[in-house]
Amino acid sequence: MPGRLTTHVLDTAQGIPARNVAIELRRIDPEDVGTLLKTVRTNADGRTDEPLLADGALEAGTYELTFKVGDYFSTQDLSVPELPFLDIVPVRFGIADPDAHYHVPLLVSPWAYSTYRGS
Repeated sequence: MPGRLTTHVLDTAQGIPARNVAIELRRIDPEDVGTLLKTVRTNADGRTDEPLLADGALEAGTYELTFKVGDYFSTQDLSVPELPFLDIVPVRFGIADPDAHYHVPLLVSPWAYSTYRGS
């Protein structure tokens, strides 16, 4: 079975899935140049409707997900400054086994974030 790449975003400030977060996926080449592969938005469950990469499109290498959380939090009923502390959150990671499932979740508030390799 070919590997796949998935993600989701959880709003830890409100304890809800982060809906309508813009995400960009880039492949990073050895010269540290990123090629945009896909732009998506999260659904009501904080996930993308389809895997970011699947069906043989996942290759070994370095990738970067860019989460536009500043735009998301500006639409929420939270007290956040006009100039957000977190605006764009980049997560760079490596794919060693293109036949595996890589899940990269983002847990985020207006003031902090974390990520991990999920399942």
